[in-house]
Amino acid sequence: MATINTDICVIGAGSGGLSVAAGAVQMGARVVLLEGGRMGGDCLNYGCVPSKALIAAGKHAHAMTTGAEFGVAPVRPEIDYARAKDHVARVIETIAPVDSQERFEGLGVRVIREYGRFVSPGEVQAGDTRIRARRFVIATGSSPFVPPIPGLDKVPFETNETIFGLRERPDHLLVVGGGPIGMEMAQAHVRLGCKVTVIEGMKALGRDDPELAGVVLERLRAEGVEIAEGALAKEVRGRPGAIEIEARDGRLFSGTHLLMAVGRKANIDALGLAEAGIEAERTIKVDAGLRTTNRRVHAIGDVAGSLQFTHVAGYHAGVVIRSMLFGLPSRARTAHIPWATYTDPELAQVGLSEARAKELHGDAVEVVRFPYGENDRAIAGGQTEGLIKVMVVKGRPVGVGIAGAQAGELIGVWALALANRLKMSQIAAMVAPYPTLGEINKRAAGAYFSARLFDSAMVKRVVRTVQRLLP
Repeated sequence: MATINTDICVIGAGSGGLSVAAGAVQMGARVVLLEGGRMGGDCLNYGCVPSKALIAAGKHAHAMTTGAEFGVAPVRPEIDYARAKDHVARVIETIAPVDSQERFEGLGVRVIREYGRFVSPGEVQAGDTRIRARRFVIATGSSPFVPPIPGLDKVPFETNETIFGLRERPDHLLVVGGGPIGMEMAQAHVRLGCKVTVIEGMKALGRDDPELAGVVLERLRAEGVEIAEGALAKEVRGRPGAIEIEARDGRLFSGTHLLMAVGRKANIDALGLAEAGIEAERTIKVDAGLRTTNRRVHAIGDVAGSLQFTHVAGYHAGVVIRSMLFGLPSRARTAHIPWATYTDPELAQVGLSEARAKELHGDAVEVVRFPYGENDRAIAGGQTEGLIKVMVVKGRPVGVGIAGAQAGELIGVWALALANRLKMSQIAAMVAPYPTLGEINKRAAGAYFSARLFDSAMVKRVVRTVQRLLP
């Protein structure tokens, strides 16, 4: 059995683990990276990358049916579902070299293609190799959660780890789960010619602002996605090509294929956490600096129990690098972290929702709205669905939600504002090129000051006085 002594051992080669490994080795640390599955983790192989590629295919198909108002005769597209999946595979293959073993070995990282398991507080076993390190980083991510619904183990079903390998187009896709993953896949598949039913036990997009989520759900329903809310699955039965789901209230849903999209679970069961003195329940217990109950071990990304997004794992990597390499205090925050759902229209949020802002700040909260329908670029492009909402306390934004075209791009300005505690006056001072959707951000900030300037008797008196005094 070989033994390696190193500065940092990273367990997991997903987004967070790769960021730690690349950053640390390039700054002079000795790094060992362990990965028993695919390099790039869930995001590259089963999540962000393939889902956005399939969404893009669906968008092209949808565009062929919606050109009438632009003088382009709608046509029914001929959809080759297998070739759409070929596009997904090509996208993964194009990006994969950036996350590859060869690239990281070229940077100087020792890559071992085995799963890691703690055998003591300072040692990890990976295949026939034992690694002793000054610091460890757990970055093993998460996997699809499959609930114990009676009968589910007797019928075939897909998860995000298998759906992108499916080559035969489903005639009728049943999606259990109305969160971001479920709704993105529902819209992509209905645009690619499938009948789709979403079965949600509570409210679809229930973690998002109801007003903004309503914009998205209205569009999905208009495109043909059936969304059944308050439908807790009681039993699953059937056979390949003929699957039934019975809800607790008696509703019955039938389809040819089933996608389970009800959430994620942290990949921690095989890590030997007890042997390392690391406390965990559903996720690993960490402090504000992402350090576990074993002070030599940090946990980042999905396993740390924070927001489960690729960009959060990358952000966590920066936090722990600062601490491990330079011995500097470093804390992870969440108030400035944005997230987006890539339906069409998109849905994005950073900071507090309206309900949460009012809960925390009461009457001090002002909610500013600006509709897409008053933006010239949105009008020109036929993208007038949606709005932006900005929650403001004492002149500073504390939360922003956007439902509409390119919401995931527009939210970046507000993530910058919250990260740096900018004021609404600083957003209003920004000059955006005309005509762009980006003007929506500036107009929202301007709307905050409109009432103060245009409806103020004092401002009008000052202006009249100045006008009399000016030569």
